[in-house]
Amino acid sequence: MKAFHNVLIVGGGTAGWLTACYLARTLGTAGAGAAGVSITLVESPEIGIIGVGEGTFPSIRSTLAAIGIDEARFVRECQATFKQGVRFNHWVRPAGAPGADHYFHPFSQPSQRQGGPELLPHWLQGTAGAGIPFAEAATMQKRVADAAHGPKRLADADYAGPMNYAYHFDAGRFAALLAEHGRSLGVRHVQATVERVELDAGGAIACVHTREHGALGADLFVDCTGFRAALIGDALGSPFRKMDDVLFVDRALAMQVPYPSPDTPIPSYTISTAHEAGWTWDIGLQQRRGIGYVYSSRHTTDERAEEVLRQYIGAGADGLTPRQLKLNIGYRDVQWVKNCVAVGLSGGFLEPLESSGIGLIETAAYLIGHLFPFNGDTAPVAAQFNRLMRERYERVVDFIKLHYCLSQRTDSAFWTDNTDPRSIPASLRDKLAMWRCRPPHRLDFVADVEMYPTSSWQYVLYGMEFATGLHASACQPARRDEAAAEFAMIAKLAGHALADLPPHRALVEHLCQRR
Repeated sequence: MKAFHNVLIVGGGTAGWLTACYLARTLGTAGAGAAGVSITLVESPEIGIIGVGEGTFPSIRSTLAAIGIDEARFVRECQATFKQGVRFNHWVRPAGAPGADHYFHPFSQPSQRQGGPELLPHWLQGTAGAGIPFAEAATMQKRVADAAHGPKRLADADYAGPMNYAYHFDAGRFAALLAEHGRSLGVRHVQATVERVELDAGGAIACVHTREHGALGADLFVDCTGFRAALIGDALGSPFRKMDDVLFVDRALAMQVPYPSPDTPIPSYTISTAHEAGWTWDIGLQQRRGIGYVYSSRHTTDERAEEVLRQYIGAGADGLTPRQLKLNIGYRDVQWVKNCVAVGLSGGFLEPLESSGIGLIETAAYLIGHLFPFNGDTAPVAAQFNRLMRERYERVVDFIKLHYCLSQRTDSAFWTDNTDPRSIPASLRDKLAMWRCRPPHRLDFVADVEMYPTSSWQYVLYGMEFATGLHASACQPARRDEAAAEFAMIAKLAGHALADLPPHRALVEHLCQRR
């Protein structure tokens, strides 16, 4: 069995270059010594970057640190801003209906002093006070984010701060930064268009044939060709599992909207607003907002979708033309076949609601680096990779569907169809059945295949006003006074946090000026 020394990544963008950077740091490059692995990335100058998602999950911080990119440089060169969570407007009920009009999914964990009581059961019993959302009662982050303050202080170290956070950024600039960094790590960059894939007698990939440089061979091929899936799909025939019976959105219209003035405050969360046939994302970058409408073509027309998007933006949309994207919602159960592994859109895509796209790229790159088949035996590695990625996609599907299936909206077929039990995966139905008499617990989740922590499920579940009939023994009644004191302390400390943490735009500008 031949040892593996050469990796060829086909396709650039975020998926290709993030994988290249991570493998270069994890496996080394051939230029660093005989034991290093040679990494080549080939991308066509004719294919642009889709860049649907400009939002990330907090895992991106450890990934950027691992590949060696300075936080200030990242913020400066990618027009990046900070993301402390997601604000969901009108997901529970339509605009104008009685009741709360939004809820917040913060990234910070529920506060709990060492040895203190678990707060969620006491919140369910009303200990935090009537009408206080769980995200506000159990963490300071909602008040900080609502005030458009940043998650860290000016003097905090890279990728560290009092509040958990991720980023918003310009997708094209991010890909360019990763490409420059990857080349500095020793990644060979070849600009060429792949025209066909050649298989060997055993059905593995022998080489890819390019228009400009002829045949390019490798030991391991990484397919980052996006929805085209030129290697894993076209050449190797790994089937794609569509999830359109669970997740209905399959189109997006996107615009880049300038701020009315240079000092406009920047929200430090994604704003997700529900509409008649989908939802809009609203992301604040340094000099513009990225706004898009994600919708179901089965429940509306493209013309009506553009009307909804323009109504949401208002006068800022005048003179702007939206870019339309067709989304292939689903994933491949088998993403590693013989000597080829898919990363990014070639492996799957599950709509940008909770920024799973880049998070799944991070996971795939991490697994390739740590499961790398140096001895050339790909079968056991592929089996492990496929199991972990398949289960992670399944859990992400459940988490995204959680946002839809608990809605009380009945104003359109899109929302009533989303609450139809036939559209809810059995695995999610089972969880919801358990949570009717007790709240979600960490033992309900397998950490190695979960992208979102237990707290994320709790914030969304109770933000969507799910009813849990809590058994009295689950609440530790003897510790009710301790829980009440902690809720009061969180509310008090939130005021101190607002005074301690700078306005979001001031934090961003400070990092942009740092060299």
